[in-house]
Amino acid sequence: MIFAGSASQQLANAICHHLSIDPGRIERRKFYNDNTFVRIEQNVREGDVFVVQTSAPPVNDHLFELLMIVNALKSASARRVTAVVPHFFYQQSDKKEQSRICITAKLFSDILVTAGADRVLTLDLHAPQIQGFLNCPVDQLTAVPILTEYFAAQNIPDLVAVASDVGRAQVVRRYARRLNVPLAIIDKQRLSEVSVQALNVIGDVKDKNAIVFDDLIGTGGSLVEAARLLKDHGARELYAGAVHGVFGDEAVERLEASPYSRVVVTDSIPSQHKVARGSKIQVLSVAGLFAKAIRHIHEGKSVSGLFV
Repeated sequence: MIFAGSASQQLANAICHHLSIDPGRIERRKFYNDNTFVRIEQNVREGDVFVVQTSAPPVNDHLFELLMIVNALKSASARRVTAVVPHFFYQQSDKKEQSRICITAKLFSDILVTAGADRVLTLDLHAPQIQGFLNCPVDQLTAVPILTEYFAAQNIPDLVAVASDVGRAQVVRRYARRLNVPLAIIDKQRLSEVSVQALNVIGDVKDKNAIVFDDLIGTGGSLVEAARLLKDHGARELYAGAVHGVFGDEAVERLEASPYSRVVVTDSIPSQHKVARGSKIQVLSVAGLFAKAIRHIHEGKSVSGLFV
């Protein structure tokens, strides 16, 4: 059985379509005092249940709703509850970069297991080590094949894959290998939460068409700075690919005005309402990938083949 949180109704419905099942019946609403109410409207006793809920605004409301759904299912005697979290909550808060701050990804992980999650299924974590925060089995899927298959089908000549910063180079090397193209790296420094400065390009991009890959697009600042630097170094046509389209702080407007010919993301976060018709931003579905993983988990089959 698959139940949807408020943030992932479209994705959950698409997953159910791939699996030829109906979505689980659930009531979600707010009381007059802004408290959240959740009720499971069908029998789940001894069921293998999956709850799909992604991190999307309002993030804290969706986080707590996920915890309530998981707990309600466990209280209703579900045999196993798997939290399907395409964009992991607070995943960018994964280390202590300043004194006296909370490592919120770890806090969320602890609370999710306490609420009753027996397993977690997620997609392209900002830092793979986050899997170690969870005291339950974790399966991390990747959208690398989905993005590379899309760009391979475009038959773009003289192509180079570009890592948006040095820290992403190892991941972007996987994109480059699948596309059979060289790798370049942007050397950048972060000036503030929303401001970055691209300093140099490591690798040859002159007279080449470049695809900048990243795990997520937040404010769009890194991509816009990367585009400026790539153009300064003689790159021709520019593309961008990212797994999670967060699109905060006028990111869509920045990207529409940028030199990128196309920006491709997945539907791990519902962003269709932010993208106008004719936009250079294109959204690819990960519903089929999650449907395969859910089927394998339910049937006790290996899902490791879906990780590469």
